[in-house]
Amino acid sequence: MEFSLCTRIMDNVSSVLVGKTEALELLMVALLADGHVLIEDVPGLGKTLLAKALARSIGGSFKRVQFTPDLLPSDITGFNIYSQKTGQFDFQAGPVMTNVLLADEINRTIPRTQSSLLESMEERQVTVDSRTYNLPRPFFVIATQNPIELEGTFPLPEAQLDRFLLRVKLGYPDSGEEVEILERFRERDPLTELMPVAKPEEIALLQDQRRAIAVSRPVKEYIASLAAKTRSHASVRFGISPRGSLGLMRSGQALAALRGRDYVLPDDIKLLAPHVLSHRLILKEQEQVKGLTSDEFIRQLLDLVPVPLK
Repeated sequence: MEFSLCTRIMDNVSSVLVGKTEALELLMVALLADGHVLIEDVPGLGKTLLAKALARSIGGSFKRVQFTPDLLPSDITGFNIYSQKTGQFDFQAGPVMTNVLLADEINRTIPRTQSSLLESMEERQVTVDSRTYNLPRPFFVIATQNPIELEGTFPLPEAQLDRFLLRVKLGYPDSGEEVEILERFRERDPLTELMPVAKPEEIALLQDQRRAIAVSRPVKEYIASLAAKTRSHASVRFGISPRGSLGLMRSGQALAALRGRDYVLPDDIKLLAPHVLSHRLILKEQEQVKGLTSDEFIRQLLDLVPVPLK
């Protein structure tokens, strides 16, 4: 199995989605690293289209859940229902039983429902009435948040933010890309004609093979140094946990595989650090008042920590 399959998947998605090359590559990194993605951006930029196109390209199942304040945990995980025909309780699987789950506006539902995703995202399983059900492979959560409308929302707790491998922003298209969007969607919806170029079991195999990508001792020390600096820096209240360090290493392996290498470079880590680390730390209040964001802090940190020469 070759990681060139990932290039075919990205090309296939790009036949529907205009631009967003960097965001698509980051999603493929998260998929290969067996992680999940949090997309923070305003509505209408193609988040749902991206998730649907990716699911169709890998030949996997797709479910979308619109998170609302009245959504219950059982609406996500599923529930048992009594069957008069058999005299037993039958499990009705929830939308979490899928390959790609789009959790739309996840911050609009109550914390109890948000936390129902925790076991699924981390353990790849759900437990209903003391019985555990395994989720299919691959299992990939793409959650979205609208950073503008905050009234009536429930900010994700740090424990759940930490479950997302990457935080991604799509951004607005430039004028040329917008013209191409108008042309491409003028007469038809290209998503309806999109065909799979892979199978879910092939993606699961690539996830296993990604683990063999070499990570040298200097690169590991570089990751550890970045994490340690977040814990000791005067601007930070809570720094990166070891889960964040592991996530950065796994992401580096996935990016190296996507770019045709069997080893991780320090540049891979530098490119991914803002997306992997920024949502995992909490700055001190006085720094937030000054306008410092976690993204800006990570970029400043990358200038402070020496990059290994090999």
